[in-house]
Amino acid sequence: MPAAVVRPVPEVDDALRAELLGCWTDVSNAGGAVGFVPPVTRDDVAPVLDRLLDGVRSRRDVLCVLTVDGATAGFAALVGATGPLRQHWGTVLRVQVHPSRQGEGLGRVLMDGVHEIARTRGWEFLHLTARGGTGVDVFYRRLGYREVGRLPGAIRVAPGDDRDEISLVRSLQL
Repeated sequence: MPAAVVRPVPEVDDALRAELLGCWTDVSNAGGAVGFVPPVTRDDVAPVLDRLLDGVRSRRDVLCVLTVDGATAGFAALVGATGPLRQHWGTVLRVQVHPSRQGEGLGRVLMDGVHEIARTRGWEFLHLTARGGTGVDVFYRRLGYREVGRLPGAIRVAPGDDRDEISLVRSLQL
């Protein structure tokens, strides 16, 4: 396996932003359940990416970037709680590995890195949601997440095609 590294990135320059935007657009157009339904353009994804990066700039949230042999191969965001009673929790958003790198075990590498970064922030639990009907919830279960609820039909991917939003949590305590 190539040298894969996941690192927290506190500052995103224009070059990295372009790589993230390209990745997110390509993942979406390949059918990835990361907030869009294909087809999408970079112009569709850019405002959502910029909102995510606003949270990173605020230092509340963390961008976790996966690189393989130095090239950006995917990313995820860790979003911190805004209220004082949930400071030990984080939410994982936009987990994605570029379609050209699928099938190499990099999703697990990315999530292992996300878990370690969350631990360094003192977080004890993570929450994420998955789009029903994609099978991605099985991937998260293999990583130790457990389903805690569903919102039936919460995600409309097309007229007449509503999917459950599956809520999953994982303890980070070793």
